[in-house]
Amino acid sequence: MRAVLKLGSSVLSGGTDRLHRPRMVDLIRQIAALRSLGHEVVLVSSGAVLAGWEALNFPPRERTLAEKQLLAAVGQSALMHTYSTLAELYGLKVGQILLTADDFRDRARYLNARTTLTACLSRGVLPIINENDAVAVEEIKVGDNDSLSAFVANMLEADLLVILTDAPGLFTADPRKFPDAVLIPEVARITPEIWALAGGAGSAHGTGGMHTKVQAAEIATRAGTGVVIAPGDAPEAFVRAVQGFTAVGSAGLGSTGLGEAIGTRFLAAGSRLEARKRWILADTSPGRVLLDAGAALALRERGGSLLAVGVRGVEGEFERGQTVRLLTPEGAELARGLTRYRSADLRRIAGKRSMDTQATLGYDYGPEVVHRDDLVML
Repeated sequence: MRAVLKLGSSVLSGGTDRLHRPRMVDLIRQIAALRSLGHEVVLVSSGAVLAGWEALNFPPRERTLAEKQLLAAVGQSALMHTYSTLAELYGLKVGQILLTADDFRDRARYLNARTTLTACLSRGVLPIINENDAVAVEEIKVGDNDSLSAFVANMLEADLLVILTDAPGLFTADPRKFPDAVLIPEVARITPEIWALAGGAGSAHGTGGMHTKVQAAEIATRAGTGVVIAPGDAPEAFVRAVQGFTAVGSAGLGSTGLGEAIGTRFLAAGSRLEARKRWILADTSPGRVLLDAGAALALRERGGSLLAVGVRGVEGEFERGQTVRLLTPEGAELARGLTRYRSADLRRIAGKRSMDTQATLGYDYGPEVVHRDDLVML
């Protein structure tokens, strides 16, 4: 099995204002235990800003972009040094990979990142991934490491994404307000009701709450990767998440006896997507194309391509060959696909017949705005 493990700042801090080394060494031990059974593990880790704050002796927080980038620049090396030192206790080698949204948008960079990650796995190196917060600005940010972990899982065609957090999983209500709230052990499909349960912001040390974790689960499950959201402070949390998902029990892991399911499990939605469509799904381009009812019906029920006549509006700026989000007249995201026309030109031909494209633009790239072969339905 290939598993991606995401660790948030709340898990790494263990409820303190600094990196909690005992928690980190235990998580590395669990990674080593699963690797010894033949599982491949990729780690997506937050904590650089927290490590930088600790390294600079906890100066008063200004919480500006410049301060965050400073703390990330100082903290990323400190975080990796800690991981490297702890991994050596279990004979593991680690490699650092810093990504931005552009590494998922650009096809060549996407393939290069995937090649690096697969090379690490083939050589027995534990890849440790974080967003490049020291240089990232709003235009090139993935946004949060929950989403980043989902994009990485898609990139690597992972079997499982495990998100360890400071919550036991997804509940039927906010357990902090409703003591009778019950943990939801399994989600077969992410519905509006599930989104409503996800709530809002998270802990003081993290950038995301349960909402961003469900968002990550939706990204990953759409591409055929299962997801488990589980408490990072539970004994053998990562081991149990993997064992519970694969239903292999505790065989081969000594006397832990902890093979039962943990947290909330999100089932993969349908079959695994081929690599090119995974890239389309992982793209974080802001481009949005609003469809009319006929175009939405043709895509949803007839397996058609998107033509200019079915475009009602264009939002955001994008170039030819970038991924755009296709929205129903109600504003719901219906699909994502590679556009054959840049945003400025698509605005000019929106609502027009394909035969008018040449006269309007002076050229055409074919009748389809997004061809069915370049489309992923959601």
